[in-house]
Amino acid sequence: MADTADDSARKIPSHELTYGRLRDMILFGLLEPGQPVTIQGLIRDLDSGMTPVREAIRRLTAEGALLPQGNRRVAVPQMDGSALEQVAFARLTIEPKLAELALRNLTPALIDRLDEIDGAVDQAIRNDDLPGYLRSNHAFHFALYEVADAPILLDMARSLWLRFGPSLRVVMQRGGASNLPDRHEEALAAMRAGDAAGLALAIQNDIQQGVDQIRLAQEQGAV
Repeated sequence: MADTADDSARKIPSHELTYGRLRDMILFGLLEPGQPVTIQGLIRDLDSGMTPVREAIRRLTAEGALLPQGNRRVAVPQMDGSALEQVAFARLTIEPKLAELALRNLTPALIDRLDEIDGAVDQAIRNDDLPGYLRSNHAFHFALYEVADAPILLDMARSLWLRFGPSLRVVMQRGGASNLPDRHEEALAAMRAGDAAGLALAIQNDIQQGVDQIRLAQEQGAV
């Protein structure tokens, strides 16, 4: 008999499940930057125990995704202008390179899969579905990056998204998903053409639009 999703989940250690769930809450902006949350509240929200939650907090604090607040509270750090420029520089350097490296390992089947994921991005935009947009956008990028065979760069990209995602969610909530542009078609066209430089540029442009949105919001005092 085939394993069910619940069977598969049970095979993952509870501390890893808890870490993954808390990481996703941060990555997709379910914890607003600067807003303290209690450890007890996280235990409830994550449907987990004290030990796995504390371990997840410890790991995510080491990754720079959480800050201890005292009184058994933690918060997602707020990203100021200096932090934004550093994260932007790193993303604009690392992720286009990951895309270039991934190109040599892309198969027609994987390109078709990326096209399907981009279809989900477009559907989320049409439906003004911000959570769906954020998850599909992340899935598109990392389905590409994961075939780059560059684990050090991949880990760095994952860490950078943890720092970037919460602020992006706050900014996008103000305008809604229906107003978001989708630059993935340019990337897909470059993949099909085997154009490494074009693919790197498409990813760079995609990242830059998010950076520009957060920078503008910071200038307006909105984040």
